[in-house]
Amino acid sequence: MQLAAMRGNSETLQKVWEWVKKNLTDEINNKLLIGKDSEGRNVLQLAAMRGNSETLQKIWEWAKETLTKEEINNKLLLGTGNEGRTAWHLAVQKGNLEILQKVWEWAKENLTKEELNNKLLLGTDNEGRTAWHVAAMW
Repeated sequence: MQLAAMRGNSETLQKVWEWVKKNLTDEINNKLLIGKDSEGRNVLQLAAMRGNSETLQKIWEWAKETLTKEEINNKLLLGTGNEGRTAWHLAVQKGNLEILQKVWEWAKENLTKEELNNKLLLGTDNEGRTAWHVAAMW
């Protein structure tokens, strides 16, 4: 699932998800959505990094179906990879405005104002860079 998200292959991602829902437990389904790759990134981060809007949207819809609000907030929206970057950081790095808009809308719907301000907008990666710093660099 992570590889399909990273490559932006929404058709493969859809087939994998259908198989997973049919054949695996809810607990395993959740682990696929919030599990991390070797660089500590979850599927939402990979899709944001890749910049495929359709893939990102599918992952979001599945997350809303299967994850708790706490998991969505802390593991997907505010979850970080090994470099300390959120999906927001990675979307900014790619400069894809459509992806940024989607992540922003989802964050506004789910996070508190404090989380939006302090953890998303002003949250820093391992090198102390906010998404704004990342945007200026790329």
